[in-house]
Amino acid sequence: MRKLILPAFLVAALAAASLAFAHGGFGGAASPAAVAGTFSATQVKTSSRTCTTSDNRTIVVTDGSYKGTASGDATLTGAITLRAHSVVDTTNKVGLVTGRFGIDTSADHGTSAAFQAVYSDGHVAGLAAGRAGHSALVANLSSDFDPATGFANAKLGGGTAGGNAVELTAGACKQSGDKTTQERSGARGTISALSSTSITVAGLTCQLPSGSDVSTKYKQGDTVAIACELSNGTNTLTKISGGNGGGDNKGSKSEKHGKRH
Repeated sequence: MRKLILPAFLVAALAAASLAFAHGGFGGAASPAAVAGTFSATQVKTSSRTCTTSDNRTIVVTDGSYKGTASGDATLTGAITLRAHSVVDTTNKVGLVTGRFGIDTSADHGTSAAFQAVYSDGHVAGLAAGRAGHSALVANLSSDFDPATGFANAKLGGGTAGGNAVELTAGACKQSGDKTTQERSGARGTISALSSTSITVAGLTCQLPSGSDVSTKYKQGDTVAIACELSNGTNTLTKISGGNGGGDNKGSKSEKHGKRH
C-alpha cells in the first residue's frame, strides 16, 4: 500500500502545532479547547492546465486565490483569504487540494494555517494546521469546492463529512497539446523465441511489424541486438542487428525493414 506523502509546509505546520501542545508553547500551558467556524470564499484569480493519462482520464491542475468571510469563534471570524492548488481527475471526480488560508481577525494576531484535503465529486474533506492568535490550531476542514469558483458551506471543526482516499502518481499524464512521448526499449543477447509475429531476446519480447522478414533471416539461438518502440499499446520491433542475418536491419516497413545498410 502506498503512503500519502504530506507536503512539506503541512508537515511543518503539524509539527509546530504538536510541539506547542506538548510543551505549552504559543504563550501558555497546553490546554486544548474546542473551536468551530464556517466560511465561504469565491474565486479571485485562477490558472489551470489539463493533461490526459495513458488510460484517457482527464486531469485538471488549478492554482487559485479565493476571498470571502469566516465566522464562528473569535479566532475564526473575519475576512478569509485562501490559496489552493488542486489536482482533480475530472473523469472519476477525485483529487487532492492543498494550500494555505489566513483569517484577518479582530485580535492583534490573526489566524493562518496550511491544509490538505481529499476532493470527491465537488466536496473536500481534510486537515488544517497552523496558528490561531497565540495558540496552535488543528482543525478538520470540509467544504463544497469547485476550483473555478471557490469554497462554499465550508467548516473548520464543528463536524465534517468523511473523505475518500486517493493516490497521486507522478508523471502519469501529458499536457494537452504535447507531442506523444514514444517509449523505447532494447536488448542484446540470444534469440530465445522467434515466430512470424514476435521475437524474444534477453527476456524482451517485441511484436514483428507487418511484412517483416526477420523470422526468415534469423533463427532461435542467434546473438542479436534489438530495439523496440511502444506503438498503440504494442511493443514493436524497429531494428535488429547481428546474428546470422548479418548487417543492420530495420524492424518496420517505414524504415525499409529487412534491407541491409
